[in-house]
Amino acid sequence: MEGLNRKANLPVAADGCASSAGSAAAASYHRTVDSRCSMARGDYGQTAGNGAAGNGKAAGGNGAASGSGNGHELKVIKDATCTFCGCVCDDIDLTVEGHRIVEAERACVLGKGWFLNHDIEDRPACLIAGQPASVAEGIERAAQILANAKYPLVYGLSDTTAESQRVAVGIADWIGGNVDTTTSVCHGPSGMAFQGVGEVTCSLGEVRNRGDLIIFWGSNPAESHPRHFTKYSLMPKGQFLPNGRKDRTAVVVDVRKTKSAKAADIFIQIKPRADFEGLWTLRALANDVELDPAQVEADTGVPLATWQDLMDRMKRAKFGVLFFGMGVTMTRGKHANSEAVLALTRDMNRHTRFVCKPNRGHGNVTGADNVVTWRTGYPFGVNLGRGYPRFNPGEYTASDVLARGEADAAMIVASDPMANFSQPAREHLKRIPYVALDPKETPTTRHATVAFTVATYGINVPGTVYRMDDVPIPLRPAFESPFPSDYEILCGIERRVKALKAAANGLPQRRASLRPAGA
Repeated sequence: MEGLNRKANLPVAADGCASSAGSAAAASYHRTVDSRCSMARGDYGQTAGNGAAGNGKAAGGNGAASGSGNGHELKVIKDATCTFCGCVCDDIDLTVEGHRIVEAERACVLGKGWFLNHDIEDRPACLIAGQPASVAEGIERAAQILANAKYPLVYGLSDTTAESQRVAVGIADWIGGNVDTTTSVCHGPSGMAFQGVGEVTCSLGEVRNRGDLIIFWGSNPAESHPRHFTKYSLMPKGQFLPNGRKDRTAVVVDVRKTKSAKAADIFIQIKPRADFEGLWTLRALANDVELDPAQVEADTGVPLATWQDLMDRMKRAKFGVLFFGMGVTMTRGKHANSEAVLALTRDMNRHTRFVCKPNRGHGNVTGADNVVTWRTGYPFGVNLGRGYPRFNPGEYTASDVLARGEADAAMIVASDPMANFSQPAREHLKRIPYVALDPKETPTTRHATVAFTVATYGINVPGTVYRMDDVPIPLRPAFESPFPSDYEILCGIERRVKALKAAANGLPQRRASLRPAGA
């Protein structure tokens, strides 16, 4: 799978999507820039015909170059991929002038902000204790910090490529540390629920072509994923839905009337912190259990007749879809709410075809879940200290490990815990040596012992990301960055960590080749 993901000519999903979660503030929330991408800069820079923008051609051979009035080469990158949100739209046409993207055709408002506001920062590629240093010196210092730690932490990973994520998990394994992703502070409860209940799921392409009843629960895609409606869930004409929006029924369940509610046919305003009760009410109705109308309305704030009408529509649907967001996972009940969503979807398949999907925020947070799972067996909050993976959210998740003052070193990849973790966690992170990789200066990079400025994934370097429906999508960079990719940095750190660990244990370094020496 790794070899497959690295191929620049991996076919693009025909139904790619785009956008993101949030508003202007989401730029920091999503760590808008990262550079992790499959191949080291030296590799893709030498790829003839379909190399990175440094070759004067767009990656994948999809670029068209022409002159511009100010002397800069004008290029058009066809079918570029936007990594701002979990939709990962792969149908964006970028117009590049020099080292700036001047137009992003088909991108949503969040995607345009992601592409058009991208700048190469004038700062050193590496800082050690706040002072400029070479990348090689930074890699050596980072490896020393991690290899000598007794309880290290690797955290972030949601805004980088699958290839970089794979290397980061490998480093955590070599140093016997904890590996955690930003999933633990957003859809972590869903990851726990998947392990306990399972998931009835599908691709977004199936939603586009088949979904005739679309339910959004605790999710507001009109603002967080602006192209969700138009690319997949509501507006497009599908193979079995030739009339598009007219063939679909949209339902929004939320505690307040959001912008998404305005696009819905039915809006159900549930009582705050009553998602668990609402979901179990539907489960009871799906299984023909009689309920007390007064008790249901008291618990959920919604009349039983409204829930019954929704259940009747769900049973009549040919292909129902339930998208759920952080309004479900990060409110009272958390993983129990997610389990209720998954169990309700399972129950509905006794009546019709029904699926559910979490609406993921970060560009490659789904990829982080996939990579950590296929490397360790668990999606996040994994401890590798005993030589085998152990999963226990609350004990091995980053915010908890830091808040309790347990970690003695850390590596933060494409994340900014200094901006959003609890005060005890931030204070402890300041006290310990840690390494940070980010394309932009953030509170986390400012306090880091070693801070690397890396290129931005999807804009400067190639790689693979996973859409929110677990479909891998290749990246087509627009132009080259003067900074190294985080894939390069992480590979360098991993090599030095392996050497340091081998030396500490008195073992010879393992040779990369299986051929006899001298062969």
